[in-house]
Amino acid sequence: MMKWGIGALVLGALTGYQTYRAPVSHAPGVLAGNAPEQVTLAKEALPIQNQGWTLKPLAWFNLQARVLSKEHYAGDFPSPLAPYDLALGWGPMSDTAVLEKLDVSQSNRCYHWRYWGTSPIPEAELIRHSANMHLIPATPAVAGVIASFRTGSVVKLTGYLVEATHPQASHPWRSSLTREDTGQGSCEIVYVQFAREIEGK
Repeated sequence: MMKWGIGALVLGALTGYQTYRAPVSHAPGVLAGNAPEQVTLAKEALPIQNQGWTLKPLAWFNLQARVLSKEHYAGDFPSPLAPYDLALGWGPMSDTAVLEKLDVSQSNRCYHWRYWGTSPIPEAELIRHSANMHLIPATPAVAGVIASFRTGSVVKLTGYLVEATHPQASHPWRSSLTREDTGQGSCEIVYVQFAREIEGK
């Protein structure tokens, strides 16, 4: 029993280390130049059961992006399903020259940015080249990789945009299918089958 307790403490410490390691710094320049890839499914995919939720795949999704912010959730209803949100940026929103003029934060499953004076790029480009994504890991191994990501890491994620339903949820949790929206309902909900840190270790 004591051995299990010590093991749990060590595991908790390692998880904390992975989650809260120092941010990665980069010189100015675009680190992730391509917009996310999204492919509409040719036919309806079979639903996926995960943590008591039913996930309906809406589109295949693949992206390489810079982590602008990372938030771990443990107290809300979807947190067993999607414990991490990442605010991700690509194109100009992966460039330190732009990001150092913005203040980026996350709260209540939302992503926020603000600037002082003049926006470093037009606000429409800020919206088009960044997004808050609720990540649903497909396996414990994928969950571990996501936990290890740091602010500033350049990462690759592949999987499906999904609609998630639960018998006790008041309404479906449905992914956005465009990078042009903002506000409530604009977040991507990604069932992540593959995750890797490309740059930042």
